[in-house]
This record gives sequence, structure tokens and C-alpha cells, in this order.
Amino acid sequence: MTVTRDQWLSRFAAELGIPEPTDQEIESLLALAGTAAHASERTAAPLSCWLVGRAGLAPAAAQAAAGRLAAHLDQA
Repeated sequence: MTVTRDQWLSRFAAELGIPEPTDQEIESLLALAGTAAHASERTAAPLSCWLVGRAGLAPAAAQAAAGRLAAHLDQA
């Protein structure tokens, strides 16, 4: 059985006992994953999202931090 992204997120959030992500949170996390994947090895993308959860940051704040890091790396 194949489910959509949103079906998976809804069911996984329920399994974890947390609210499902908002559209804005999803957009921010996808942007964060894109930033990480383009600034480093692709496998940094999902692991960066995991770090956001460990840090307890809002996805938008984490995306801003990732953008700062990527900009700094581009200048180096």
C-alpha cells in the first residue's frame, strides 16, 4: 500500500503522539533539507532535520540557521 506524503506524516505524527506538521513547518523543513543537501553531501538533509528535532527548534528558525551556515561556507 502506497500512501501520500501527507497521509504518512499524519499517521506517523499520530504514532509518535504529536500533532502533525503545519504546511509552513513542512515548507521550512523541506527548505532546510534542500539547503543541507546543496551545501554538503545529500545525506546531511535528513540528519539536519533530525538535529532540528533534537534541538527543539521551530523549522523556520532552523532553516534560517541553515541558510546562515550555507552562506558562510560559500564565502570560505
